[in-house]
Amino acid sequence: MAEVDYSTLKKGGFMRQRQKNQFSLRLGVVGGTLTAEQLAAVTEVAKTYGHGYVHLTSRQGVEIPYIRLEDIDAVKEALAKGGIAPGVCGPRVRTVTACQGSEICPNGCIDTQELARELNDRYFGRELPHKFKFGITGCQNNCLKAEENDLGIKGGLRVEWQEMTCIHCGVCEKTCRTQAIRNEGDRIVVDADKCNYCGRCAFACPTDSFATTPGYLISFGGLFGNRIAKGEPILPFIEDRDALLRVCDATLRFFEENAKPGERFRFTIERVGRDKLEAVVREAAG
Repeated sequence: MAEVDYSTLKKGGFMRQRQKNQFSLRLGVVGGTLTAEQLAAVTEVAKTYGHGYVHLTSRQGVEIPYIRLEDIDAVKEALAKGGIAPGVCGPRVRTVTACQGSEICPNGCIDTQELARELNDRYFGRELPHKFKFGITGCQNNCLKAEENDLGIKGGLRVEWQEMTCIHCGVCEKTCRTQAIRNEGDRIVVDADKCNYCGRCAFACPTDSFATTPGYLISFGGLFGNRIAKGEPILPFIEDRDALLRVCDATLRFFEENAKPGERFRFTIERVGRDKLEAVVREAAG
């Protein structure tokens, strides 16, 4: 019997179970979204080749336990017919997680799902010194807990008061949770230093008297495992999508060039120096 290459199987999403030659298959899911067709294929595989159930992971993933070694090729083929493929494990870019974003959520400031697909196409499965996680959340409600990720992206809105349509009802001032808005009788003042880009003032305004510009708040070095660390901001609010992608490129390149094998991104930052990362991402942002 040929020797089983467990490392290659793990790279392709097949994780060894306690039971000999049985695997829990991690599927490729982007932004926590699966089509009905994909779900049907997963259901059929779980019933035919597993134990009739799936496990939903903490990172919006789907795993099918109890896949036997001899069924792996058949499982891949069955999933492919339903438009879904195995995910990845090990030292590489993992599943990109995302909330539903502005297309669905009334509080959403950015289209998180579209961005998740773009980042997935750009980075998913890329080989790195250790695993690397992206997490995208659409607003300050932070449903996806962006700061837990190696690189977290939080959507926001830059607001600008429009005098012509304002009726000075005071709703924006009452809605603002950071006291960044003052109604000074004949004008509304937005304190940029206090604003957290949540967009609540614009969403609440009955006369649409705030012009909005969507953008991104990025955190670096989050960790939520044996050691817990909150990802930290380096850059101010970024409005340019290309600048965001340049920062993502530069961050992964920094990790590749500076990390020791088996070292998480957070520990690389601490060992090499936050100032080194800061210089790299600021240059990338432009």
